[in-house]
Amino acid sequence: MAERTVAVASRVGLHARPAMLFTQAVAATGVPVTIATAGGAPVDASSILFVMSLGIPHGAEVTLAADGPDADRALDELVGLLATDLDAPEGDAGATS
Repeated sequence: MAERTVAVASRVGLHARPAMLFTQAVAATGVPVTIATAGGAPVDASSILFVMSLGIPHGAEVTLAADGPDADRALDELVGLLATDLDAPEGDAGATS
């Protein structure tokens, strides 16, 4: 099983729009992926309800896990997504204030 740990960069954490974008990306990978907070039980990362129920704030570290032949590729893509501020206005994802 492949695993990756990443800090959530979205300024509102994984709530509302960032959670939607993340869970859609998980579903698009075609790989079963789980997400967990430190000490928490892993949940299905393709479920917006499960992801939002974790209450993951900005800067919190999460662990993604997946199994299968495309697990490493899928996790690399998802880590890149979580390391981006998904709540930033279009075209402003890399800008700082």
